[in-house]
Amino acid sequence: MTSYQLIIIGGGPGGYTAAIRAAQLGLRTALVEERDLGGTCLNRGCIPTKALLHTAELYHAAAHDFSELGIQLSGLDYDGEKLYARKEQVVSQLRDGVAQLMKANQIDVYCGHGQILGQGRVLVKAAEEQELSAENILIASGSVPARLPIPGADCPGVVTSDELLEGGGILKEGKLPQRLCIIGGGVIGCEFAGVFSALGCQVSIVEFMDRIVPTVDKDISQNLSMILKKRGVAVHTSSKVTKIEPSDEGLLCTFEGKKGEEQVASDLILLSTGRRANTAALLAEGVELNMERGLILVDENFRSSLPGVYAIGDVIGGMQLAHKAEAEGQAAVAIIAGEKPDVRLDLIPACIYTDPEIACVGLTEAEAKEQGRAVKIGKFMMSANGKTQIAMGERGFIKLVFDAETEVLLGAAMMCCRATDMLSELTTAIAQGMSIHQLAAVVRPHPTFNEAVTEAVEAAVNRSIHTAPKKAR
Repeated sequence: MTSYQLIIIGGGPGGYTAAIRAAQLGLRTALVEERDLGGTCLNRGCIPTKALLHTAELYHAAAHDFSELGIQLSGLDYDGEKLYARKEQVVSQLRDGVAQLMKANQIDVYCGHGQILGQGRVLVKAAEEQELSAENILIASGSVPARLPIPGADCPGVVTSDELLEGGGILKEGKLPQRLCIIGGGVIGCEFAGVFSALGCQVSIVEFMDRIVPTVDKDISQNLSMILKKRGVAVHTSSKVTKIEPSDEGLLCTFEGKKGEEQVASDLILLSTGRRANTAALLAEGVELNMERGLILVDENFRSSLPGVYAIGDVIGGMQLAHKAEAEGQAAVAIIAGEKPDVRLDLIPACIYTDPEIACVGLTEAEAKEQGRAVKIGKFMMSANGKTQIAMGERGFIKLVFDAETEVLLGAAMMCCRATDMLSELTTAIAQGMSIHQLAAVVRPHPTFNEAVTEAVEAAVNRSIHTAPKKAR
């Protein structure tokens, strides 16, 4: 039996980055992954989705914006096969990079399903099974798409994000389906709505909650809904899907909405109703971990109820984000190695790659008020930002939440071009307890999207230069 100081089950962002950090800290480490290195994020999530989004946004700009810029095009079209091939090229290149990092850091990689046999024992289930032992085990097995028990959800043409990104059977003569119904208006659903609508597909979203992306600031949710509708996406909120069935018109999605029973006909239906922890066959018979609602329960140091077994990422709940799993994995490894983690796990930025992008961190205005805090709000509309006008950016804004008494930044919500790249400045500001005065002291270059941060900061004290003064009541 081969022995290690640490065995990690799951080779996604949480698992493989934890393995590298463990190797850097001198731990003899093994990584067990049953599919591809990089996990869901790299192979079936973040990276392939953004690759498709990039192409779709360029196509949309060429179809709708280029003429205003003085660029004339004729015969504009897209090749779905090449679109998916380009996506796979990006994924493959990054996946090869992860494999090279494993070798460079002398991490042993086992291809197979990792199953915990007991304290310090892992079985790698593959063509040839192999048992490993370790002082510690870290579970980083991620999540899989959830399928709600909707009648007809197993019909041909009803897919999850996994199948949609693989592309098998999706393309017809090199084209995407002309009609797509998305059940679930969360992050995944809205990003795919952006891809398909930008490529000329008729898209409908059916969302159970009273607004799409309900976990973000309400202003952002409402603005995104307006932009999607402007692009021709039909958005049905407060709607419960009751059945899916094939018909002469295509796949019919029936739901109870604001107008009673309604139906949407489509060529393809995407089930985008969340993800669940991937713990299938994780534990051998007789091995138990404390779990709740399918999630592994851990303490503040990521320790599970089984001695020597830790867990991070989607399997322990919270925001299902690659960078959250990475931060947790590296923190857990530091604890295992006897060191103190140096990352702020209470400040995890959330990003949505719609057009425009959405990025949030810290408290929303509603959350701050629920805590009984008096707040000052600084908000700047990006329509007054020069770089946004140059880039023909959609309607967007930056909204900052400050403590009214201390004027310290509590949260930020951005919906604009490059929002996901710009958020780190504000995450750092929250982590450092920076105030309105400190943020306003920074000179940000012009013309940039980021100079709008200055305007939003100063708007909190009614000093925004490019905002009309409030009328006296």
